[in-house]
Amino acid sequence: MNQIIKGAELESAVPANVFVETVTEVTHFTDRLFRFKISRPTSFRFRSGEFVMIGLMIDGKPLFRAYSIASPSWDEELEFFSIKVPDGPLTQHLQKIKEGDHILLKKKSTGTLVLDALSPAKRLYMFSSGTGIAPFASLIRDPETYEKFEEVILTHTTREISELRYGEELVADITNDPLIGEVAAGKLHLYNSVTRERFKREGRITHLIESGKLFDDLSVPPLDVAEDRAMICGSMHMIADTKTLLEQRGFTEGANNHPGDFVVERAFVG
Repeated sequence: MNQIIKGAELESAVPANVFVETVTEVTHFTDRLFRFKISRPTSFRFRSGEFVMIGLMIDGKPLFRAYSIASPSWDEELEFFSIKVPDGPLTQHLQKIKEGDHILLKKKSTGTLVLDALSPAKRLYMFSSGTGIAPFASLIRDPETYEKFEEVILTHTTREISELRYGEELVADITNDPLIGEVAAGKLHLYNSVTRERFKREGRITHLIESGKLFDDLSVPPLDVAEDRAMICGSMHMIADTKTLLEQRGFTEGANNHPGDFVVERAFVG
């Protein structure tokens, strides 16, 4: 059936621990990627980098998936960046939303990609692939990130050049943002690469790290646990390989209750 419940029927069917929020904007970047924004409940609090469960009411039952919040903690709206999966239980419906539609939002956020989980250092790397850039879209728009680190390097690897657009527009907008632009100036660097097309930077981020190209291109020293911290979000293989690479260089994983040298997000959308 896959019938999506809307309107008054939706309001009456929603569980007590769930907000019903309105879609305020939808942008389709490619046939695989889109961004959407929803209204933010006045009582909803989160730390930049966290994720939350969002969903739709389908066939009378709420269906939720974990999505990183792409907007910073101070924003009046909540932004999400999503893949489109033709047969995905949730995304096959979510990709069809329009302004004015309603999204279910659970009331509690969580996650490990937060600044509190990292010990102090000079430079912060944010390693992402695909829609794994979403939590970093939140963090690079948070002034606290630049208060804690002298330099912030966001890496974004996708299969095709067109899939880099979200990150490129995001960083360009930050430059002109009245709240964060001046703070981020000279500190934020975007380093993107693709794996399936000819591009000025080709290959997985682990290959670019191991070859030294990442550091040569940015004119920074190789990874050093004394000066660098890292966050990782992307596909399971990308996370595992990047985590191994960091551990081989002496980095230890951190958590909310025990800050370390790097953190990993393990929540996935589908």
